[in-house]
Amino acid sequence: MPSHFRRTLPILAAAASLAFVVPALAQDQSAVRSTHGAWAVICDTPPGASSEQCVMMQNVVADDRPEIGLSVVVLRTADRTAEILRVLAPLGVLLPNGLGLNIDGQDIGRAYFVRCFDDGCYAEVILEEPLLGNLRDGDLATFIVFQTPEEGIGIPVELEGFAEGFSALP
Repeated sequence: MPSHFRRTLPILAAAASLAFVVPALAQDQSAVRSTHGAWAVICDTPPGASSEQCVMMQNVVADDRPEIGLSVVVLRTADRTAEILRVLAPLGVLLPNGLGLNIDGQDIGRAYFVRCFDDGCYAEVILEEPLLGNLRDGDLATFIVFQTPEEGIGIPVELEGFAEGFSALP
């Protein structure tokens, strides 16, 4: 398994302190700044924040398991030094197996879950090359969550518009 997706996780200690972006933002259509394919750039000023924060987001469900959905979020850190890919998976996923990622049939690796809240469990990685290039150039990403060690559930995420949306992030 390629190590890049896994390798980026130790870097996240500083990023983990960022305010967690929740899918509720996507329900406020006035917060949608632009759309790019299946991706929406959403901006809002969270309570206590001094400035507006923007994310690129897509909510998806498994084709054969409509009760299993993900929120996939891309954001820039407040200090503008890094971009983060954050995925919210539902409660009940098997945490030790992490979150798998496949792009256009290529196994990228796994990211580990960093926290769980009432709305689900979060996995995140710093977006660096080659992962960022794979997402920009790819057609379809499949995120894989596990309910048992043997049962992976693939959830397709359309990558059309990813490059344009990423460029549109302020």
